Amino acid sequence: MECWFVQEKPGRGGGLTGATTQEKSLLHIRTDAQSEAAEAQRAPADINPSRVYVITDPSATLCHPSLNPPRGSIKKPQCEINPFLPQPSSIKWVASLTEPALSPPYLQADWFSASFQNLDKHLGVSTISRAPTGSKEHDVILSITSKTMSAKSRLGEPVTLDCSFWVDPSTPLSTSGFSVEWRYQTRGDGRLVLAYDGKTDRLADSQERGVSLDFQALHERGNASLVIEEAKVRHAGTYICTVYLPYLLAQVAMELEIIEPPSLSIHPSPLPLAAPGQTVQVQCEASGFAPLPLELSWEFKGADEKSRSLGSGSMSGHRQAWDGTYSQSSRLELDTSKMDLGRGGEVTCVAVHAGGTRRASVTLNAIGFSSPSIEDSMAMVGVALVLYGLIKFVSWTFTGSGSNKADEPNKKEK
Repeated sequence: MECWFVQEKPGRGGGLTGATTQEKSLLHIRTDAQSEAAEAQRAPADINPSRVYVITDPSATLCHPSLNPPRGSIKKPQCEINPFLPQPSSIKWVASLTEPALSPPYLQADWFSASFQNLDKHLGVSTISRAPTGSKEHDVILSITSKTMSAKSRLGEPVTLDCSFWVDPSTPLSTSGFSVEWRYQTRGDGRLVLAYDGKTDRLADSQERGVSLDFQALHERGNASLVIEEAKVRHAGTYICTVYLPYLLAQVAMELEIIEPPSLSIHPSPLPLAAPGQTVQVQCEASGFAPLPLELSWEFKGADEKSRSLGSGSMSGHRQAWDGTYSQSSRLELDTSKMDLGRGGEVTCVAVHAGGTRRASVTLNAIGFSSPSIEDSMAMVGVALVLYGLIKFVSWTFTGSGSNKADEPNKKEK
């Protein structure tokens, strides 16, 4: 696996650190330390042989197919490796892991942290590895994985942010317990969501409401996934899952996006009857959506089933409700002196949003905009003929009865 080796240059005279440098490196991944690593002896021409490493990962996390595309692939997983300095933590839910505060000889080695992300950016892995001083063969000691690096949810739904970890059982650090911490960040603001000391089996007092861990799965399988009972707009942002061992930590950051499509309503409904020379006003209200932005537009479909765009109308500014969702409206003025509505049709409001496209329609009835169609003309001729026949029949009937009455007195005189 190709990777970038990133480190900071030491500052001049032992002062502040200098600029960050990065070198192309190559990682050969294996699951068994006894397997051959002959490939590690062959370095590509563009990679310094000193930046070729052999990584032993007994958990096989780094052997996931999505992290190993076919040879010759143009697109490759993201990978970065950095030097790591083990140190104790003073955080109250981690401090118990390093009591007494004596650094074991096991820490006297070269340590590295590495982060990996697959092509579709749904799988993320972070590792801490150890190598004897000066060696290019690293052993993964701690790995943390998430399969929800980019998660999405609608409002009100339960959300599970995946986070699991593995600890090499052969390391002496595996017997001293662990701690798990979840933090939330967005737009520079952050807060502690949940923290758990696995050694003392205690939750931090600052636990946020509506979130939980499965503690049985946490201890049995290393499942540190965070469960949000009911997604709200305020939950959207970056979540960082951190797992602590004595002197070590690894973390993965994932994004949660709350996407709720708008609800549409049209006013007035039904629309008033439209006649030539009138102006018909109609408003579309989109409410309860998140996040911004939203695109509103109008369409008109006539009796001939042909649709035409009426533009976006006059847009209002967005308004935010108490629950964090947004609303926005568009007002459309139909100037009948400038458009032929024919025999009417359907006016539709179209909302395009990250949560999908929504439509709402209302019927528009119109009179006096166009001459009758051939069918209508034929029907009118037919009606006229029927009326003409009825009139003639009634006329003949009255004329005939009047003649008979006029003849009766003449018959009596005779």
